[in-house]
Amino acid sequence: MVNEELDLSISNSVHLIGIGGAGMGAIAEVLSSMGHIVSGSDIKDSHRLDRLRAFGIKIFIGHDSENLGEVDFVARSTAISDSNVECLEAVKNGIPLLSREKVLRGISKLKNSIAVSGTHGKTTTSSMLSLLLREAGLKPSFIIGGEVNEIGTGAVWDEGDLLVIEADESDASFLGLKRNLSIITNLEEDHLEYFGGFEALYDAFVKFGNETDGIVLLGIDDENSLRLSNEIEATTVGLNSLADWKIEIKNTTWRGSEFLLIGEKSFSLSIPIPGVHNIKNASIAAVAGIISGVEPETIKNALFSFGGVARRFEQRGNENGVVFVDDYAHLPSEVESTIEAALTGNWNRIFAVFQPHRYSRTESIGPTFSDSFRKADCVVITDVFAGGERSRSGVSGLIVFDAIREKFPNLLIHYLPDREELLDFLCSELSEGDLCLTMGAGDITSLPEDVKHRMRRLRV
Repeated sequence: MVNEELDLSISNSVHLIGIGGAGMGAIAEVLSSMGHIVSGSDIKDSHRLDRLRAFGIKIFIGHDSENLGEVDFVARSTAISDSNVECLEAVKNGIPLLSREKVLRGISKLKNSIAVSGTHGKTTTSSMLSLLLREAGLKPSFIIGGEVNEIGTGAVWDEGDLLVIEADESDASFLGLKRNLSIITNLEEDHLEYFGGFEALYDAFVKFGNETDGIVLLGIDDENSLRLSNEIEATTVGLNSLADWKIEIKNTTWRGSEFLLIGEKSFSLSIPIPGVHNIKNASIAAVAGIISGVEPETIKNALFSFGGVARRFEQRGNENGVVFVDDYAHLPSEVESTIEAALTGNWNRIFAVFQPHRYSRTESIGPTFSDSFRKADCVVITDVFAGGERSRSGVSGLIVFDAIREKFPNLLIHYLPDREELLDFLCSELSEGDLCLTMGAGDITSLPEDVKHRMRRLRV
């Protein structure tokens, strides 16, 4: 099976290593809903695993050779190494050991698939598209990296013919998907450790577009995507005057945005979340909806009620008059866009707390964050979230901190790698009317609750 196509139209028994991750957990839900017998393991328990248990999936906490049992194949996330005891057991017993990409490809072959790729905006665009397809009664299936707020999950297997897949470019696995519509939201430097340089990443996106068995939809509001539009045949979307579908912004505030989409059919849209980047995401989702046969009025209704995605400008409550917002932003343009969205609110000050993600990424692009925080009132940089990587000599959050301080010496900025020191600082400095904006792809997401808890404790 390793060199053959995976046939998921027949019943299989499968064990998933790293099942607690967003990507593998979504696959587990879909495989179970399709009727396959699914088990899986992870190093620690979580609320996501509780949901999988509700699907009847057998969950093992900790990795052990005896977890596998008699299965047709084993699949693993990219975070699981060859030395994992369950991987070794599969190889020892001749059980096919497959990548997440190979399983996704098997799933993608069963429906008319829409693959949503791009350096950022994939999760939000995929979620918006899935919801408007549902609003149209098309009963789509979807596999998305984040949790869609209206549904509470990033994965659904339904009876309709369409499947929306968030297509991951980090290891070029998006190239293996069978797809009838490909979406490229944008293209920026990332995953250079895997690709060895930007040009190799760029070439992968060229291949992704040219090997699509159908239409390619491309956002062209960044330099690299505009270049890409000259190498692949694509329908383009953006603020750029060259776009086939042009975006015209009417109003954007803390509470949402209103804009026009002008193309084969021109219509107005509004979304209840802030930020120009989300206007672009919604516009691409809307055009994909038009291509899929959805009427503009249905698209308008769906996007108007879009509740967002977990960790995408997610409001996390308030304490002592301080509002907390958490965002997954971990690339320079994402951070800049998130702060721009925050600026539409009426805050006394914006505290931008950022956790660099992975040593490899911090080493390769850390200095390029120098401009991203310039519009915040106070910036706090923490140490690097490893994301499964080993630490590297000379690589820390100081790379980002130094780049910002050198470019903007008058910007109020702090480097606080110690969590307790970080909590003490925020509790002493934040005051009524401030926004505390946490950003990063790691455990920074738990900081708002920690700060609020300490504020309550100090108030007693």
